[in-house]
Amino acid sequence: MTAASIDFSPLIPWSQLIALVAIGYAVLIFGAIQKLSGWLWRGLGLAALGLTLANPSLVEEERDPLADVAILVTDTSSSMDIGGRSEAANAMAEALRQQAENDPLLDLVEVEADEGANGTEVFAAVSSALASVPQDRLAGIVVTTDGQIHDAPASVDALNIDAPLHQVMPGDTSAGDRRLIIEESPRYGIVGQGASFTIRVEDTAVQGNAQVAFRFEGGNPQLHRIPIGRSIRIDVPVEQRGQNVIEIEVEAGPQELSLVNNRAAVSVNGVRDRLRVLLVTGEPHNGARAWRDLLKSDPSVDLVHFTILRPPDRRDSTPTNELALIPFPVQELFYERLEEFDLVIFDRYRRRNIMQGYFGNVARYVENGGALLVTTGPPFAGPPSLFRSQLSTVLPVRPSGTLSEAPFTPQMSELGLRHPVTAGLEGGGEDPEWGRWMRNIEGIALGGQVLLESEDGEPLLVLQRSREGRTAMVMSDQTWLWSRGFEGGGPYGEMFRRVAHWLMKEPELDEERLTAVALDGELLVDRVTLADTAPPLQITWPDGRQEVASMSEDESGRFSARMPAEGTGLVRLRSGPLTTVAALGPLNPLEFADLRPTDAILDPFVDASGGGVYAIGDGANARLPGIRRTRSNADHSGRSWMGLKANERYVVRATTRTPLLPGLLIVLIMTGLLGLGWWREGR
Repeated sequence: MTAASIDFSPLIPWSQLIALVAIGYAVLIFGAIQKLSGWLWRGLGLAALGLTLANPSLVEEERDPLADVAILVTDTSSSMDIGGRSEAANAMAEALRQQAENDPLLDLVEVEADEGANGTEVFAAVSSALASVPQDRLAGIVVTTDGQIHDAPASVDALNIDAPLHQVMPGDTSAGDRRLIIEESPRYGIVGQGASFTIRVEDTAVQGNAQVAFRFEGGNPQLHRIPIGRSIRIDVPVEQRGQNVIEIEVEAGPQELSLVNNRAAVSVNGVRDRLRVLLVTGEPHNGARAWRDLLKSDPSVDLVHFTILRPPDRRDSTPTNELALIPFPVQELFYERLEEFDLVIFDRYRRRNIMQGYFGNVARYVENGGALLVTTGPPFAGPPSLFRSQLSTVLPVRPSGTLSEAPFTPQMSELGLRHPVTAGLEGGGEDPEWGRWMRNIEGIALGGQVLLESEDGEPLLVLQRSREGRTAMVMSDQTWLWSRGFEGGGPYGEMFRRVAHWLMKEPELDEERLTAVALDGELLVDRVTLADTAPPLQITWPDGRQEVASMSEDESGRFSARMPAEGTGLVRLRSGPLTTVAALGPLNPLEFADLRPTDAILDPFVDASGGGVYAIGDGANARLPGIRRTRSNADHSGRSWMGLKANERYVVRATTRTPLLPGLLIVLIMTGLLGLGWWREGR
């Protein structure tokens, strides 16, 4: 391509040239006003002089045109998999590729916009592509997306482009869809109390009510019917400490783009309020202080402690005020306010008339979900034994009536080596390195789980489930020796902390437990069981695909499985009667919050750049807009076509400069004009 132009290269600076010409013409104008003869010819001579000093040249350039660059951004997020959106996007991409192939002055740069943790990142892809494209050669940006974009800048000026931005929108804009919206959800909840959720069901196709199911850790659903289009607050109980994954699902509507946005999940961290413990010490002994110190060292424990110094049936002439005694509030503790306590501990307590009518209340408290810990002493082997009361219905050990006062080292039972309460205790194992105890109360385990035993096989620590509640028994009053470090001591604090947490139904100490977590593209499953083998693991992936996997056993007796995990959503797992869920990616990804095609997010950027929005429908036969090359000052969009700006940029390969005023010719002309002016004045 060749182009010609006139270029001036003045022989003197432009400022001096303009000043010289201005002075000359001022004199000529004065002469014209005075009607002096010859002023016209002198003026023409002055013009010739000025033109000569300007030194005009004819410049001829050989130019190579530069191709403009169009950017195609294709949304490849999960919402584009609905219907035939991805096929329509591919058809648009193919049309642009064909246009670039047929037009030698158009190059095409293609990038993909995928979804991240914060949704679909279209503008991140646009910015990445713009970084490699010269701004003066940008023909336009074509974004093929359903409009569900989550990284749009706050201002349209942030894009800073001088070219049209077009949105090509696949999908059926008239399709209805039902979706579940979690407006408010708590991060924490008190165990045993309700967590309050605010939810709303939106449905573009129908009004009325919809059924919503709440499911805790993959268990049985809790059903509610709520009106569509209204925000409703619902309380769901928090059942355990730690992470609680609660699934919320609304039934399918008459029209659905996808059921993926009918479900949501929230993670509520269950925390306990102040743990209220009632400790009743039957008589003063060395271990009472150890119990009190252990419980008082935990700031989350509210301890109510009574030590019976002088029972009502004891004859003692010492005045009450000198003993600083108060009446033991049996009625208040074991009848009126018993349900307020999370844990009741009987420490070396003997059966007396003082509680004769209240042991039945304690037994019912346990069976209804309460927690009871009994640490025995010599009285348990004789007539004042608690086993000779109504409390025997929830006690797992029956005394044989004998004491053993020979020193011994507590041993882990075969079950105790695997049980979460005792497994891994410091210094434990098959040959524990613990200090000795000096006495144990012999008994017969009636049920439950024997975790510690004497060297003769007598039960020492026994756990038992009693209907809804739990009971633990320690068949010795010598555990305090461990707290004092006798012969090296033992895991006094840690063991009883675990026992208390097991009694409080903490999930991490359950003997049958299934947990799973997704981490770095893998699903890690952990199965705790006291059995020799674990039931097979049944997995339901977020897309509905089901799989059965086997688990391997490690040295501690736990079973585990590890497998690749892809996609986003909740994985449901079952092993025997146990179920749990694990979240792949974010619990409620923004990508699935709304699946309807929309131009609302990109519309401000499209309008500001002079582009257009084109709804093309679904499938490979989508209604694609035409593609035109447009000039910079022309419209860049129409109802059925999109424009790509022609910037007309080029590079100069060669330049030829030819002077337009040869020196000799100019001298002759100037001489002739001045001569005419002199001749005119002479006449």
